[in-house]
Amino acid sequence: MKQKFDVHGMSCSACSAGVERVVSRLDGVQEVEVNLLGESMLCRFDEQKVKNEDIIAAVEKAGFSANVHGEEQKAAPMEGERFASEKTRLIVSVVFLVILMYISMGHMLGAPLPHFLHGSENAVSFAFIQFLLTLPIVYVNRKFYSVGFSALYRRSPNMDSLVAVGSGAALLYGVFAIFKIGYGLGHGDSELAASYAHNLYFESAAMILSLVTVGKYLEERSKRKTGAALSSLMDLAPKRANVIRDGKEMTVLSENLMVGDIIVVRPGESIPVDGVIIEGSSSVDESAITGESIPIEKSVGSEVISATINKNGSFTMKATHVGGDTTLSKIIQLVEEAGASKAPIARLADKVAGVFVPIVMCIALAATGVWLIAGESFEFALSIGIAVLVISCPCALGLATPVAITVATGSCAKRGILIKSAQALETLHKTDVVVLDKTGTITEGRPLVTAVLPIGAAQEELVQLAASLEAGSEHPLAEAITEYAEGVELTPAEDFSAVAGRGVRAKLSGRECFGGNADYMRELGVDISEAEGKTTELASEGSTAMYFAAEGKLLGVIYAADKIKDSSIEAVKKLKAQGLEVVMLTGDSKLTAQAVGRRVQVSRVIAQVMPADKERVVSELQSEGKTVCMVGDGINDSPALTRADVGIAIGSGTDIAIDSADAVLLKNDLRDVSELIAYSGKTMRNIKQNLFWAFFYNVIGIPVAAGALYPSFGIALSPMIGAACMSLSSIFVTTNALRLYKK
Repeated sequence: MKQKFDVHGMSCSACSAGVERVVSRLDGVQEVEVNLLGESMLCRFDEQKVKNEDIIAAVEKAGFSANVHGEEQKAAPMEGERFASEKTRLIVSVVFLVILMYISMGHMLGAPLPHFLHGSENAVSFAFIQFLLTLPIVYVNRKFYSVGFSALYRRSPNMDSLVAVGSGAALLYGVFAIFKIGYGLGHGDSELAASYAHNLYFESAAMILSLVTVGKYLEERSKRKTGAALSSLMDLAPKRANVIRDGKEMTVLSENLMVGDIIVVRPGESIPVDGVIIEGSSSVDESAITGESIPIEKSVGSEVISATINKNGSFTMKATHVGGDTTLSKIIQLVEEAGASKAPIARLADKVAGVFVPIVMCIALAATGVWLIAGESFEFALSIGIAVLVISCPCALGLATPVAITVATGSCAKRGILIKSAQALETLHKTDVVVLDKTGTITEGRPLVTAVLPIGAAQEELVQLAASLEAGSEHPLAEAITEYAEGVELTPAEDFSAVAGRGVRAKLSGRECFGGNADYMRELGVDISEAEGKTTELASEGSTAMYFAAEGKLLGVIYAADKIKDSSIEAVKKLKAQGLEVVMLTGDSKLTAQAVGRRVQVSRVIAQVMPADKERVVSELQSEGKTVCMVGDGINDSPALTRADVGIAIGSGTDIAIDSADAVLLKNDLRDVSELIAYSGKTMRNIKQNLFWAFFYNVIGIPVAAGALYPSFGIALSPMIGAACMSLSSIFVTTNALRLYKK
């Protein structure tokens, strides 16, 4: 059995790994996949050995809450409530932090302070007001402490544990300093009071909490968008349908349709469910599902797909798949499952958190105890212990990755590339295969006139007649012709009619004129043999032929095709030069796909694929151990975009494709894919440098703070120096990340 669960309370990849670990230990559980961003878990298990309740109990034992997907969980706040809570935390943290920083640091810059905060005689007031300003920040962010210390108690520390230990150490030392200031003033030692008044670390505690809160707020915003793609997909299908029951036509909710229902679909309406046409004919726009830009002609016996649009002509269909069995519902399911099965990339900081935090705490306790045993004063020993905690504050460790990612995403944005997730930048440089959708990605996504072949008339006359005839049609090929003839004076058409699946007819200046495909011309008895050779040649290049005749005589042929973007050929060339395999996926015919594939010189062409097939191809490539980057623009691409290790959407594409992707190319230029992959490598090198420094700093700084140099050189690192070193490490990491702007 396969079951989806909602899991709440996870804050990092260490949390999701912990959930996977405890659930996978249950007897009968075969597979567990946790989605951190989606707060969900897919679990495959033997229901004879383990029940839903057992899995939920295991998750709760690990310190998180869970429920079967779709069932209400009263204890978990709604998405809107969580977002509002994060926003409130952010506002409170930033407001009080600004005031706190002004009071604690403002005098260093010459900013005026109230009189009662000046001088060593007012040191208690100066320290205590900072403490009071820190308390609201600590209170609104108390979750870090409850979750972080709880994780420590369960012996599975995470990033919240690092934040809790770091900010808690700074806060504790600040409180200790207030007592020392009071002691100094009470005993007439103003020098001692002044010393501690200048070495308060409340702003450090507040800054750590506030910076992490900013990140959590941005993360919550991302989570709110994860459901946008699914909501958009669900809105595609019409809510109501016209169905014939008991010999009468009535309107019913689409969700109430049953297999075998007879449904009437009129021009401009969306098809509510999958079915087969039993009466009438029309052309159907299937671009939302297959990606095919040109409507498909449908007649009796043709299959039609839910959420596609009937362009012209009415028909009656018989429902064959309804509810969760429709093509659209299956696409929605694919998007959900692909998102849930994509395990989040574990941060190196999370991987070492389980070792780093307890070791630091043990070192701090051990150092304090050793110096007490060595005969040093309690004050000295406590100072050593706090110095260890302060210098090991995970600020640099926590900033190493997000600062580089923030700088990189900002730099990419200036280049017209929007990065929607840190995982994308972390994964892109590993790409082995780039999968490209054709329609709207490699090509423009709309047909344009590619050639005009006059036969029984001059070219100007042919174009003028074709545009006049097609002016009353809404077919994309007709739009291509009228756009091509822009500026040409049109002849008013009389008795215009569209022949479903064939073409159009009308009277122009008293002459019977016709336009359409080859079958329509043959039905009319028009000889098209003179054009067939040229048509076969252009068809092999991906063009579609539109024949035009008057009074039974062929006047000529106009060819249209979905034009390849100017940048596509160069983009594929650059990707292949990087050693990448380039695969083109499309719902178009093999003839058209192969023609485009030859032009752009992709490595492989896979044509006539439905959305499930696109997702399947990506999954098969991944099963070969390859890292896959998918680039697309249509609704039909959303399952593949979500399944891929990195999904990239073209900016001109649908909102659903953009919502499903990890990155968006605003300039609609495929060359940016190559640039983005290269930039990912630069970013990852920068992150590794940052992490190396963060760990190196701790490896050197912690022993010094613990007093390793004191016996030989009399050097004992005070908490003030420890905090300064911590700040310097953060500055180094930030400065190094800023170098990405120049790359």
